[in-house]
Amino acid sequence: MGAKSTPSAAILLGMSSGVSVDEFQALEQKVLRAVEIVKREREARAAAEAEVATLREQLAAQSAELQRQVEAAKGRVEAVESEKETAEHQIEALNHERDVVRQRVERLLQQMDELL
Repeated sequence: MGAKSTPSAAILLGMSSGVSVDEFQALEQKVLRAVEIVKREREARAAAEAEVATLREQLAAQSAELQRQVEAAKGRVEAVESEKETAEHQIEALNHERDVVRQRVERLLQQMDELL
């Protein structure tokens, strides 16, 4: 099968006569493939961890921005509620003033009717 002997194969074959060069080379190829797979998986894991870190940073930034927007909205709501209360008090005061003016006009009309 065109087996070529590597230094590690020669050492191992010298120690164990029950393994052929082809079997050893097949095993060596499997180990090298396994090493490459582990290397790729580690690189993929490192890339995934870096992406997770980036996404966490983005999430934290977005969360902070949303919190700022919520606080700003709360401030606007408080301002609108304050304006609403002020307007309600003004309406109450104007309604009271209108009732007072109406009573005065009615008294004046009664006095005019009495004069006529």
